[in-house]
Amino acid sequence: MSPSISLTLNGAKRDVALDDPRVTLLDLLRERLALPGTKKGCDRGQCGACTVLVNGRRVNSCLTLAATLDGAEITTIEGLAAGDDLHPVQAAFIENDAFQCGYCTPGQIMSAVGLIAEDRAGEDLERIREGMSGNICRCAAYHGITLAVRQATRGSAGIKKDDAA
Repeated sequence: MSPSISLTLNGAKRDVALDDPRVTLLDLLRERLALPGTKKGCDRGQCGACTVLVNGRRVNSCLTLAATLDGAEITTIEGLAAGDDLHPVQAAFIENDAFQCGYCTPGQIMSAVGLIAEDRAGEDLERIREGMSGNICRCAAYHGITLAVRQATRGSAGIKKDDAA
């Protein structure tokens, strides 16, 4: 008999049977729950591409066993926007050209949301860089990322999805 977990995923209650108790949250999200926004980068917890929020805290989903998350609240990049309104961090990333190839962007955004929620971002760019240091951008869009996090911290970002196209 397969173990199962109950969780809240992007605001919706879900009961999920685990075919393998060793499945990571990353693989569960991408392969079983059809949420491809969370990216598989290094699969070792070193790049941050797989960052999601679990109970409001940033985690590397590639290192987190899904079986340990019974009762947890999980937020992925797909769960940030509210209808046509982008999350302030998503809007700030667009406004500050905080991405190039886009592969790391979901993890960067999720990490920024967590950092701001932890009240660890502040206005200081060095403090933001330190708080985001677990997320690697191979395209080196760090300056735009840092500015986007500061802008979102200030609460001055916000556009509609249609405006971003």
